[in-house]
Amino acid sequence: MNKTSRIIFTVELDEKNLPEKIQWEANDSGFEGKREAKTLFLSLWDKEDSVTMGLDLWTKEMLIEEMNIHFHQIFVKLAESYQRATQDADTSLMIKKFAADFADKLNLFKK
Repeated sequence: MNKTSRIIFTVELDEKNLPEKIQWEANDSGFEGKREAKTLFLSLWDKEDSVTMGLDLWTKEMLIEEMNIHFHQIFVKLAESYQRATQDADTSLMIKKFAADFADKLNLFKK
């Protein structure tokens, strides 16, 4: 029998349609109820049009310092995901090096 997993994102908007609160829940997440997030970056490969669709949201309370760390972690995760998907260690390493350069430029680990 196939398994179905459901992931739900709830975004509360202000009067200008800017995100004020982002919550998520998943039926097999290992926790009950909703968790709050400050950002939501979702990328989907559209099968029909062969194009990446994206949803990038962040709340007003997301600090630039947090966003810098968040992006660094996205780059590292992207490198790991790319390695698993393609078995291309050289390109994965290139992405990891970019992530390290990004962190160095922003002094993420020297604080």
